[in-house]
Amino acid sequence: MEHVNLSTFTWRFSKSHKRIMIQALALILLLLIVPYVLSIVYWNRKSGSNNINLPPGSFGWPFIGETLSLLRAALNGTPERFVRERIKKHRSPLVFKTSLLGDSIAVLCGPAGNKFLFGNENKLVALWWPSPVTKLFGRCLITIRGDEAKWMRKIMLSYLGPDAFASHYAATMDIVTRRHIQVHWRGKEEVNVYKTVKLFAFELACRLFLSLEEPNHIEKLGSLFYVFLKGVGALPLNFPGTRFYRSKKLAEAIRKELMAIIKERRVALKEGKASSSQDLLSHFLTSCDENGRFLTEMEIVNNILLLLFAGHDTSAISITLIMKSLGEYPDVYDKVLKEQMEISKGKVAGEMLRWEDIQKMRYSWNVASEVMRITPPVGGSFREALVDFEYAGYTIPKGWKLYWSAVTTHRDESNFQDVTHFDPSRFEGVGPTPFTYVPFGGGPRMCVGKEFARVEILVFLHNIVTNFNWDFLVPNEKIEYDPMATPIKGLPIRLHPHQA
Repeated sequence: MEHVNLSTFTWRFSKSHKRIMIQALALILLLLIVPYVLSIVYWNRKSGSNNINLPPGSFGWPFIGETLSLLRAALNGTPERFVRERIKKHRSPLVFKTSLLGDSIAVLCGPAGNKFLFGNENKLVALWWPSPVTKLFGRCLITIRGDEAKWMRKIMLSYLGPDAFASHYAATMDIVTRRHIQVHWRGKEEVNVYKTVKLFAFELACRLFLSLEEPNHIEKLGSLFYVFLKGVGALPLNFPGTRFYRSKKLAEAIRKELMAIIKERRVALKEGKASSSQDLLSHFLTSCDENGRFLTEMEIVNNILLLLFAGHDTSAISITLIMKSLGEYPDVYDKVLKEQMEISKGKVAGEMLRWEDIQKMRYSWNVASEVMRITPPVGGSFREALVDFEYAGYTIPKGWKLYWSAVTTHRDESNFQDVTHFDPSRFEGVGPTPFTYVPFGGGPRMCVGKEFARVEILVFLHNIVTNFNWDFLVPNEKIEYDPMATPIKGLPIRLHPHQA
């Protein structure tokens, strides 16, 4: 056995041990000092001049701010808790400051905040979205401002507004809806509502926006699109394995598909094989401003990408939540069914729904509105301060972001009596007080797809309730905001076809 000099071993061990201890101590000090220094820099940058009377509140942790608190509340299905807790903590019911992902944010609360933001668009504030949204969607309606945004909005509204639906879009929606129900619902015992309705909404958007009807083409585009959507509300971490990275790659693939469709349509228009009023794509290609400027192909691609997202995901969520409420309240279901059967009785077999029929669905739309009050698909939206301005006695500095919360306003007892009670009659007559009900936003930036969503929801509702009743496979299924309101299991149901 080799001889071991114990004293030498002990000295070497002690020397090695001391070196490790010194390194560990240095690391601990580094971990303590660096965050402290960074937090000082962060707070100085956030607070700006000490002379500015900023709203009360907290910026939270350096860089991440209070993002984790908001995410926890959202995933619990109660994003309004984030706002309410801070209103109570800071004793400021109109406005408080916070920080989300490094941005200084003033949260304007309640109807007064909504009115202020909607009424000062392009004056004191302008639409703003977090970087994942702007990076994924590129130059389109929600990422541009000023006169160009007004022009782009005007182009969309001339296709998506009430006048357009008064012609033939309601009938087209009915055709697509009947075909979808025949293929994906009839003959099925169980259906996952959210997954199936997402497919319907995407098929409908492809049909009305792009005139796509070939199932394989829609399925190919849809398979890319559904994964792309998962990165829209993700953290902007752009490296392999993250949701945002995958979404960026898929956005490129979707743009390539859409660009090919655009080039093909441009040729068809030139050869007279397509018309300018055929769909939204033709409308984009043939519309110009007063100076003769047309949208570039990339602007068209980006706006179609945006509308495929907005025109199918929020509608799919709304329809899913409406079906959930109809299953929870049989008396409400019966009233909706009665209204829809009255409309069916006035039509001959096979006759499509018309604009006039949609206008008769008053109770059904009140039900949909009450669902969107209790659980608005989108929790809220952002603006950016264009200049320093005063609000509620506080200064909001230029460059700060502002947030308004639809879900907080909708679930506030001071705005709606017996706020948790499901009551469609709230929307009879003049309806809620202005700026208390804002699922589609308001002002110059009100959702351009509001009428599209209304008709889509009502046409689907007509076809589903006149064919089926249902019960839940997962009772009391939880709703979470990730980033939009969805049942965590997708609302699986058991179908019961009506007897002929």
